[in-house]
Amino acid sequence: MTQFSVNPGRFDPYKNFKFRVKWDGRYVAGVSRMSALRRVTEVLEHREGGDPSISRRSPGRTRYEPITLERGITHDTEFERWANKVWNFGSGLGTEVSLKDFRKDILIELYNEAGQKAIAYKVYRCWVSEYQALPELDANSSAIAIQRIVLQNEGWERDYEVQEPAEESFVEPA
Repeated sequence: MTQFSVNPGRFDPYKNFKFRVKWDGRYVAGVSRMSALRRVTEVLEHREGGDPSISRRSPGRTRYEPITLERGITHDTEFERWANKVWNFGSGLGTEVSLKDFRKDILIELYNEAGQKAIAYKVYRCWVSEYQALPELDANSSAIAIQRIVLQNEGWERDYEVQEPAEESFVEPA
């Protein structure tokens, strides 16, 4: 059995360095790191009194782990604007939270090495539970200043409409 149906000659899995994140119909600028999409289902153990001394196991509640997005600090304000919808300091009594639109669905797209969209996931009802506006600053370092948000979510699913792209061989121009 081949791992790739459209490109049966491909043996390498996709790399993790070509991806994009989209919300509100726009790609978010500069996202350079994203944590894993992970869900965990509780294991419920049970047994009847007359059963042998072993437990049966069945699935319980499923929870979706938070997603962390990181990017270098620029003048794009998307992270901050979304975080402010959950808590906007100094906005006045009764207006600290934007209950109307603090949750968003996001789209995560993974691309192959040639830049073709290969896989996509839809993540539902996300909201910013943690926002890092500035990292620790150090005058003796030469690191990039990173901005970070942590997104709580209520589930995700693969977008099966995104099909495996046909990969073409590079042909040298004559």
